[in-house]
Order: sequence, then structure tokens, then C-alpha cells
Amino acid sequence: MTTRELTIAFDADDTLWHNETIFEAVHERYREMLSRYHDTATVDRTLFATEMRNLDRYGYGVKGFMLSAIETAIDLTEGKISTAEIRTLLTLGQDMLAHPVELLDGVAETVATLAASHRLLVITKGDLRDQERKVAKSGLSAHFRHIEIVSDKTESSYAAILRRHDIRPDAFVMIGNSLKSDILPVLALGATGIHIPYHLTWAHEHAEPPPSSAGRFHEIKSIRALPALLSEM
Repeated sequence: MTTRELTIAFDADDTLWHNETIFEAVHERYREMLSRYHDTATVDRTLFATEMRNLDRYGYGVKGFMLSAIETAIDLTEGKISTAEIRTLLTLGQDMLAHPVELLDGVAETVATLAASHRLLVITKGDLRDQERKVAKSGLSAHFRHIEIVSDKTESSYAAILRRHDIRPDAFVMIGNSLKSDILPVLALGATGIHIPYHLTWAHEHAEPPPSSAGRFHEIKSIRALPALLSEM
């Protein structure tokens, strides 16, 4: 197999463009709003528990996060949160959904370079409408043969994508910032995973690096290092 035969897929949030920094800014506002009721640790712990409890119901993304944030605020204030404060939370969520798409350093050039010689995909999870918006606003969509937006990233969801596009696992490379969602499931299928850590990681996405994957797991510090790594495969 030559490098040209590889199909390369990219995660979107915090791999192609900034995302977790937007959530963290809202988290700060949220902690401030509830600071007269509870300390930061309690707010963070309770919100995360609510998000996890609601994950099957709402899925990933801004809308599910905001619904969980409002529910948590009502619980932590014992119903004392004002309608004005709830309106503020809704406005924060709307601002998140309208936030400009800010590409990570080196993404535009690297994706354009690889698109000239490889079949490229985006595989991302979350709210369909919001993810479609971000792909469209990114200026990158013309470089990708297929855009896959899934409710979750699991071994079975990746396997379905590979079958749908007739991609052999041994000719598939997934690039992403989340070990849990982007790397471990594809390694389990016999594909290659390239981890590019982001400086912030949501607690739900934390995972330990794989102990051994027969040379199919790699980690680089920047997407700019990707073409050189792929040329060695």
C-alpha cells in the first residue's frame, strides 16, 4: 500500500477549529452566575453529572449543554434562579451557536496540501445543524470528499462509515484530539489513529493512551507535522 492509497479522516472540533475554548468561556460565566449559591467545584461537578445523565436524551453539542446547564442551575439554586438569569443562559447558548469558526494554526494549508493527493473525510459528532454550519463556515468543505456527522463515535459507527465508503481499515487514518472518540475506536478496527492533543479536553473525553497498537498509534504536537508523518506510512 502506498501513501496515496490512504483515506484520511479528520475530527472537526478542536482538531480543525477551536471549540472547547468557547465552552470554557461560558463555563466561567456560569460559575460566576452561581457563585453566590455554591463553590466552583460543586457547580462543575453537578453540571457534569447532569450532562452525563442527559447524554442519551440530548446527545452532544451546545443545545444539550445549555439544557443541562439550565436544569443544573434550577437544582443548585433550589428554584431561586431568576427568569432574567435563565434568559442570560439562553443568550450565551445562542452566542455559542453563532460563534465564528476559528481554524487552528496550520489547518488550512495542511488540509489543502493533503487534499491534492488523498481522499479526505470529516467525521464529527454533535448537533447536526451546528456541525453543518461550522463545516460550511470553515472554508474547508471543498477539500473533503465526504462529511460524516454522527451522534457518537464508537467502533460500530466507524465500521459503518468504512463499509459505506468501501474503505479498508488498514488503509484508513483518523486524526483527532480525543483519544476516547477519535483514536481508540479506530485502533480497535485495525485502522491507524493520529492524536493531536488540544490544550483543553472535556472530562468526558479523557482516556489513557493505548499501550500498544502495532505501530498504528501516533501522536504529534501540530497538524503541520501530519504530511511528513503520513509520508512515512
